[in-house]
Amino acid sequence: MSDYNPPMDPLDILYEDAQLVAVNKPAGLLSVPGRGAHLADCLLSRVQAAFPDALLVHRLDRDTSGVIVFALTPHAQRNLSMQFETRVTRKTYVARLWGRLEPKTGTVDLPLIVDWPNRPRQMVCHDTGKPAVTDWKVMKYDTAETRVRLFPKTGRSHQLRVHMLALGHPILGDPFYAEGPARDFPRLMLHSEELRIKNPEGGVSLKLRAPAPF
Repeated sequence: MSDYNPPMDPLDILYEDAQLVAVNKPAGLLSVPGRGAHLADCLLSRVQAAFPDALLVHRLDRDTSGVIVFALTPHAQRNLSMQFETRVTRKTYVARLWGRLEPKTGTVDLPLIVDWPNRPRQMVCHDTGKPAVTDWKVMKYDTAETRVRLFPKTGRSHQLRVHMLALGHPILGDPFYAEGPARDFPRLMLHSEELRIKNPEGGVSLKLRAPAPF
């Protein structure tokens, strides 16, 4: 992996109320601190600088950008965590893939497990992997790539990246799973475009969105 030089973009706040704050995470920034002082800078610490009570609910990979939500009370943290755990949330990602993905819609149902000798890489394993399901829908085709929306039904680590690789169409710019020209992009072309949750106070549905920057 490359050295850690996180972007210094100001916090991009998408929504806030008394229960939660949603922000648009830039690519290249850790969601939570890594091991060692050089990996201390992360989205959580930046959010806590502005919202001292902010609590972690979920995370995005370092190389993925887009919508991420933090709780502002212990009650909200418990409530939101349970929404993710019970799959009440609805997540939509945009990605650019290598090659032409066909058909235009489909589902990947392949269990995943960490590839221990090569961690944090993950891999498909039908014997010991945990269930992982992703729906896809093609948005458009370009000369040598496909733009898709991805709808993960589960929340496994690197799920979208490994599932697209398994289809033979790695996400462009992926430092772990793309090779050759598919890897030669300035960033991972994966973005959390929309997150639908229920407000922990009252249960009103919230649709949190951030357009893809690519």
